[in-house]
Formats: sequence, structure tokens, C-alpha cells
Amino acid sequence: MGQGCDVVRPALAFVALTLIVVGCGADPSGQAPTLSFGAMPFQTIVSSTGHLHVDVRWSPAVPVKGDNAAQLTFSDDLGNPVDGLSVTAVPWMPAHGHGTSIQPVTTTAAPAVIVAVPVYLFMSGEWQLRLTITGGTNDSAVASVEIP
Repeated sequence: MGQGCDVVRPALAFVALTLIVVGCGADPSGQAPTLSFGAMPFQTIVSSTGHLHVDVRWSPAVPVKGDNAAQLTFSDDLGNPVDGLSVTAVPWMPAHGHGTSIQPVTTTAAPAVIVAVPVYLFMSGEWQLRLTITGGTNDSAVASVEIP
């Protein structure tokens, strides 16, 4: 592929994210919904290497069937923020062995804080949010949530 693809792909990704965010619950004014994450984490998980702790917060505060967002805050064993990470987030339903039709987009919201949106959990049951972490480390972590 040519160098033009280097410009087109990010532009298409931005357009797709904008359509997803605006099309999924936007109010009549055309504004994207405001995400609200609680002060206390829904859960704290430890990465597979044991070097990272991830506070997981959801919007809505208790995930629902449908569109959700996950806020991931990274720290080390001493509680110090770990910045400069990149994360791929994959919703996965282990009992059925499948994911979702929509891949969340992750963005850095603040130092050591990454938000994944939309996290589309389309049916009841246990879901995992499988995280692949890169940038200064190669690691992974799994958050679990039960959708009624």
C-alpha cells in the first residue's frame, strides 16, 4: 500500500469513532453523551506479570447490556501512576467463546488513564475485558463483569 494509506486509515478511524459515539445514545442536540466514572474503582486487577495494577471504572457505574465505557488507571506495586502505555481492549464472552462486533477504541484521557469506548456487551452473562498492554512493558490483564 502507498503512503496515502498512512493518512486515510487514521482519518477513517476518527470518522468511525465519531459516528459510533454520536450514534450510540447522543441527545437530540447532537452532543455525544458525557461519560461519568465513579471515584471508586469497580474492581482492581493485577496484570499477568504482576507489575501493573489496573483500576477499572465503568460508565455507567455498573455495566449494562449494550454500550458501556471502561476507564483504566494504571499503577505500579507502590501505587505510583504508570504512564506511556498503549492498550488494546477486547470484550470476550468466555462461556460462548466469542467477542463482539464492535472493537473498542482506546484513548489516553490523562496520565496513566486510558478510556475504552464503546465496550459493547450485547447479551447477559459473564464478560471479560481482555487487555493487551504495550509501551515500556509487554503485559496483559483481564477484567470480568456479569451482565444480568
